[in-house]
Amino acid sequence: MDTTLRDGEQTSGVSFSAIEKLTAAQLLLEEVKVDRLEVASARVSDGEFEAVRKITDWAKSRGFLEKIEVLTFVDGVASLDWMEKAGAVVMNLLTKGSLNHLTHQLKKSPEQHFAEIGEVVNNAKKRGIKVNIYLEDWSNGMRHSEDYVFQHLDYCTNLPIERILLPDTLGILTPEESFNFVKKIVDRYPGIHFDFHAHNDYDLSVANVIQAVKAGAHGLHLTVNGLGERAGNAPLSSSVAVLKDFMPEVSFNVDEKSLYRISRVIEGYAGVRIPPNKPIVGESVFTQTAGIHADGDKKNNLYVSQLSPDRFGRKTLYALGKSSGKANIEQNLKMLGIVLPDEDLKKVTNRIIALGDKKESVTREDLPYIIADVLKTQQVDEKIKILNYVLTHTKGLKPSASVLVDFEGEIFEENSLGDGQYDAFMNALKKVFKKKNRTLPDLIDYMVRIPPGGKTDALCETIITWKTENREMKTRGLDSDQTVSAIEATVKMLNLI
Repeated sequence: MDTTLRDGEQTSGVSFSAIEKLTAAQLLLEEVKVDRLEVASARVSDGEFEAVRKITDWAKSRGFLEKIEVLTFVDGVASLDWMEKAGAVVMNLLTKGSLNHLTHQLKKSPEQHFAEIGEVVNNAKKRGIKVNIYLEDWSNGMRHSEDYVFQHLDYCTNLPIERILLPDTLGILTPEESFNFVKKIVDRYPGIHFDFHAHNDYDLSVANVIQAVKAGAHGLHLTVNGLGERAGNAPLSSSVAVLKDFMPEVSFNVDEKSLYRISRVIEGYAGVRIPPNKPIVGESVFTQTAGIHADGDKKNNLYVSQLSPDRFGRKTLYALGKSSGKANIEQNLKMLGIVLPDEDLKKVTNRIIALGDKKESVTREDLPYIIADVLKTQQVDEKIKILNYVLTHTKGLKPSASVLVDFEGEIFEENSLGDGQYDAFMNALKKVFKKKNRTLPDLIDYMVRIPPGGKTDALCETIITWKTENREMKTRGLDSDQTVSAIEATVKMLNLI
């Protein structure tokens, strides 16, 4: 069960719009193929209600309505009324899984709490709403008030419920405890479906997921990119890869090739950058940096593991920097269709190492320019030149751009509006390309930074990632003005394609 849209949204600073939640829900169910989605908490806001309504309307039309779940509360009929209005038919009822929470937060006896739970569950059944039950703070409950946990489970397993959900709410469990606690419960209540819900406060969530499944857990709660409160939840991508490789007896429907795409979509919606070294979905996890590794890949794939990038729709890349050897450079040149004699290759390698020592980033698409500079040759045929441009930004009016372009000897002048100066520039450029019956690549990432070691009043570096039909490329521009550096990166792309 994916809970990115509910528990993942509890990441500090993250709030998904209704249309973002709908789009993510569609991708998660139809492309990623998770079994169920927890999409919201009941009674939170009007925006949350609108999001759930959109999702349930869509899910109903696709036969997915019972895959959509909502977190609800022991609040009489209030959550049930909200559920009915939102069109949802499966609720995950939040109850107290530790005596500590029950005593100090609710200030009620177990018998009072259980009676109120029973009332909500029975009312839900009358309304045709299915119920799963969360035992909030269950992990602390098992550590410090096990008798209460079993008292709770003895009561709930006799109610008309579908599943019981066991959350490590504060992310405190060790892998050994995860195994022992889940096994004790699964053995005691055979025939009941138990889900395990891991948090990552000690960076043990994936290890705990493995142990919970080994102990007999029937379901898992995961989030895209490990989003969630504090240190987040167990990440969908890592959990899927680990289960696939180390527990082949476990079957599930998730499509591995979709994990990188959904990761990028959620990254954009959440506004939380994925660390480049995040397993499976990080930008650099399938990038070989050391020259010896690139050399080993040429010689019988010596540095290739079972965790191959093609499983996830990705490719092995070879980084360019101070650790680069000739093999790294050769692999990148090969991808660009460039072959250099050994002597020239050494010169280019030395230049890249020197740039790396200065902490400058180098992309594969920079290579033709580096070659041209080092070897004093014309490696890049400038078929497209931006002869002139004017960018305007006036308060209360949309930014505009006028461009004068030399396209293979033909001169074009176009102007356009945009949501920003660079957007206006690109819109004008698209008009030129349209006249030539050509299309521009999609811009899929745009990163602006001060180069390492730089100062705020010095240079600005813009790195843009582009996607054509058959490949991705990165181009880099450097200027004291952010928009100009972006235009410089764009001109490089124009001539590379």
